[in-house]
Amino acid sequence: MAEQGVAKYLVPEIVFGHGVLSEVGHAARRLGAVRFMLVTDPGIIEAGWAGEAQEHLRAVGLDPVVWADVTPNPKDHEVARGAEIYLERECDGLVVVGGGSSIDAAKGVAVVVSNGGRIVDYEGIDRVTRPIPPIVAAPSTSGTGADVSQFCVVTDTARHIKSTLIGRALVPDISVTDPRLLHTMPDWLAASTGLDALSHGIEAYVSRAASFLTDGHALSAIRLVMENLQVTLKEPEAVDARIGMARASLSAGLAFTNAILGATHAISHQLGGATDLPHGVLNAILMPHVMRFNAERDPERFVDVAQALGLSTRDMPATEAAEFAAEAVAELATSVGTPKRLSELGVKREDLPLYARTTLADANMSTNPRDASAEDILGVLRAAY
Repeated sequence: MAEQGVAKYLVPEIVFGHGVLSEVGHAARRLGAVRFMLVTDPGIIEAGWAGEAQEHLRAVGLDPVVWADVTPNPKDHEVARGAEIYLERECDGLVVVGGGSSIDAAKGVAVVVSNGGRIVDYEGIDRVTRPIPPIVAAPSTSGTGADVSQFCVVTDTARHIKSTLIGRALVPDISVTDPRLLHTMPDWLAASTGLDALSHGIEAYVSRAASFLTDGHALSAIRLVMENLQVTLKEPEAVDARIGMARASLSAGLAFTNAILGATHAISHQLGGATDLPHGVLNAILMPHVMRFNAERDPERFVDVAQALGLSTRDMPATEAAEFAAEAVAELATSVGTPKRLSELGVKREDLPLYARTTLADANMSTNPRDASAEDILGVLRAAY
């Protein structure tokens, strides 16, 4: 963890609670824009949430332009088309109702219309130099944290990798989290995004950029996922568990947007960009192996992770607690239906060396708690294969 002399913390305005999607119109109105683009996806439209948001926007005199051509793991050409529509319709702000893909796509549109060029031109840290249009984000999944984060992840279809943008300009202005929206997720998405929240909590807690401002949120996210994820899948109408997962997603987002992440995400971005596989599933498979790799050098922080996972570590050496934690993560992933190995997803073994090399360029490697070479990353990939 970073030395505790200086800590920085970025956070948007947050509105959280059952039924608060009704606040999306007032939130948008406070930002001063008058021609909003409503970014969403076909599933959210079918579930009725986009229509409800439109009603709330119209109730305050805002008639949004709807753009719903967003796919999972949003693509650079989708962002380019969204930016064209934004400019053609003379929009001046964005409201997002959807999961991390929709929120990242909206951020991408905001970057392109205000800074020009292509979204992949801004890959890296603090490459977005001009202010972006105002954004209100209402998440519909329980894990990405994109509604509060300074991250934007878009698939570079030419290089077949995920392009990661990080910077304070990318933090939405207002996050509106209504746990009702989580009830319409299919089970596979609830599992995938919930495991994503868990990976955010764990990687943020052991990150080199972790601080007292992020640690509480990271550990809270880990606890909340362990307490609620399985319940939401076994009892879909369990309101308290859905609220717990919404809180987990928010806490994880507040942790990782400030502490950044690590090798789990750096590797999964390469795999996801090449294969279009679900991000949370890739993280779940990779995470135990990355935890073991990082704990070889310094296992102490993983004692707290193990305790947050609900494990008893009394009188246990730190190395043993770290292994205990890695096993618990793997067991949770298996219990919610996640494959155990990359080979089960159709990942090709001969491609692993390429993924290992490209991982090193991912911005998240800068805060991984242990330095890694391409050979180290290849070892993690082979263990996960």
